[in-house]
Amino acid sequence: MAQNPNMTHLKISELIVLPPLWIRCDGSDPEHTYWLGAEPLKAGSKITGISFHMVKCDGPTADKTCFVNLEELKTAHKVKHHSSIVTTKGFAQYELISAAAMDDTILGCESNISIDITWHTVDKILQAPPLCSAATLNIMLESGDPRSPVYPLYRELQFLLALAEGLKTGVTEWPEPLEAQPAFELVQEFLLDLKKKLDGCCVSGNKNETESIKSDTAAVDSSIKSIFSERGDLDFAEQLWCKMRSVCSYQELVECLTLVIKFLEHGEIQPWIHQGSSSLLSKLIQQSYHGKVEAVSLSGITPIQMLLEIGLDKMKKDYVSFFIGQELTTLIYLDYFVSTSVDLQEQVHRLQKLHHMLEIMVSCTVLLQFKHENLFPLTQTCLKYYKENPLNEKQVFQLPIRPALVKKFYQNDHPEMWKVDITSGHGQKEVKTTWQVSANPPVEHMISSNIGLFCDSTVNGSSEERMYFVAKAECSQVHFT
Repeated sequence: MAQNPNMTHLKISELIVLPPLWIRCDGSDPEHTYWLGAEPLKAGSKITGISFHMVKCDGPTADKTCFVNLEELKTAHKVKHHSSIVTTKGFAQYELISAAAMDDTILGCESNISIDITWHTVDKILQAPPLCSAATLNIMLESGDPRSPVYPLYRELQFLLALAEGLKTGVTEWPEPLEAQPAFELVQEFLLDLKKKLDGCCVSGNKNETESIKSDTAAVDSSIKSIFSERGDLDFAEQLWCKMRSVCSYQELVECLTLVIKFLEHGEIQPWIHQGSSSLLSKLIQQSYHGKVEAVSLSGITPIQMLLEIGLDKMKKDYVSFFIGQELTTLIYLDYFVSTSVDLQEQVHRLQKLHHMLEIMVSCTVLLQFKHENLFPLTQTCLKYYKENPLNEKQVFQLPIRPALVKKFYQNDHPEMWKVDITSGHGQKEVKTTWQVSANPPVEHMISSNIGLFCDSTVNGSSEERMYFVAKAECSQVHFT
């Protein structure tokens, strides 16, 4: 009444457009109403009417025979709104890859890849989306799944993060070593092998060294070998990192670096390193070329920083090699992520972003068999987001795709959500009826003693019956003019 300009007896001098009003209901009425809503209709600053909404919910149920018939829905809409012509629009959401559905023993892993599909002209309730529909892929991926082909690289990154944290706090929590053999022994063998090669005593061993490096990065899954494997151009510092990433104490770290510096000082090795490295170890190596290595005090945080620097250099090149090797971007676009103009902590943070993007690309390649034409735009989306935002593994990255590309992953599966919008009228006089089924409660406050029953997930076409919630949203309008 307060919004109606025709109610002159209320003597409201100036009408103020009120915000939408929503009332949360407990669903205890016969129609199980959970929301009532009202919002003003406007033409400029003038109030022309009120639109009322009602949301009703039922469930959960596995009995699809109780679902309403589409023609009945359309007829009810026409009668209620005195319409002769209605249009229908469908929406379906399918879970393509769910960590929980694949293996519910992996606690805390919330990775999920789903697809939203919309289309016009719905033929029947729970209709499978036509291949000409518009579709958007939703990707939320947490790093660190042991089943991922790049899990060894993730563990390598965790070691790097432990070093960065130790540099910041002064206390290093050493992770479980990546190799069974002590890091000091690995480093010693590595240096002695290089010394032998320099002395000309051993010309073989290249093959074994390469195999050792590859085994250090660990069992790359056969399905991903073609797109991600250890680089073949590791320099001395990078190979040293591969040996020392199994260091499990500060004392062992100091012993390893002391041994390396000793070999450099005595000229027992003449290692090569990539250009552009600014790490302290790289500077010592360059000095060794001229027969003079400055004294370095291996105390305090210096050893931690030295190891962190060579690890950063190595892992940056790993990620750059992948993204450029797969022609997903160029070095110009990666410059922000591998820049050395920021402090070490920020460099590590940006490296985490690169790893998260890598996990997304590899998952889409292995699980969904995506090709370059799909991975390229997805990479650009991720790069743009991470240039402007901090690391966020809860972020949902979206990619428009053709439904045919992933149809085999959902064609025999049950949707997480399916709904139809029945619409008539135009502009402000448009009215809509929405009918929806979903595997999750459609409203947060929905009370049901059987709410746990819907959790029976299906994976890639399982024939198990799912529990569904049914919701219906209707509207009506009152016009003042």
